[in-house]
Amino acid sequence: MSTAAHVLLALLATGPQHGYDLKKAHDQRFPQAKPIAFGQVYGTLGRLERDGLVEQAGQSREGGPDRTEFALTAAGREKLTGWLAHVETPAPYISSELLAKVVVALLVADTDEARAYLSAQRQAHADRLRELTALKTDPAAPLGDVVAADFALAHIDADLRWMQTTLERVADLHREVHA
Repeated sequence: MSTAAHVLLALLATGPQHGYDLKKAHDQRFPQAKPIAFGQVYGTLGRLERDGLVEQAGQSREGGPDRTEFALTAAGREKLTGWLAHVETPAPYISSELLAKVVVALLVADTDEARAYLSAQRQAHADRLRELTALKTDPAAPLGDVVAADFALAHIDADLRWMQTTLERVADLHREVHA
């Protein structure tokens, strides 16, 4: 089951909601994440209902079409509890567009071009680091924004350290080749 499905179960744990309200709640609680699409919400709700994890809890009409309200079932709460209790294993393989671009730059470009790419990417990361730090230190920032910023900052910091190490290795290679 997808992470999005588990997040919808968690949102329903607070009480019955319509798909529209679930989308809004998702986007509010995960403000730094990619917004969830309405189609994904309704498709996921259909699968959760089919699997007995949510059930229809009524319908209402608020100035528009009928809206079906969904509620978490006991099986859904059990599934959510089990998901939360499961410890995530660190990924055995690293897959990222950044890593792929750096490796490709090292394969097809000379060391000066690879260093230029890494330097430009490092600058973009540093700029984003400053943006997130400003968001995190805003006293009016919602807790969800601050937690998401902390998560992103940790990953950006790790990327920056990795890029610095890689730049040093490329510089060492350049010195060896041109010695």
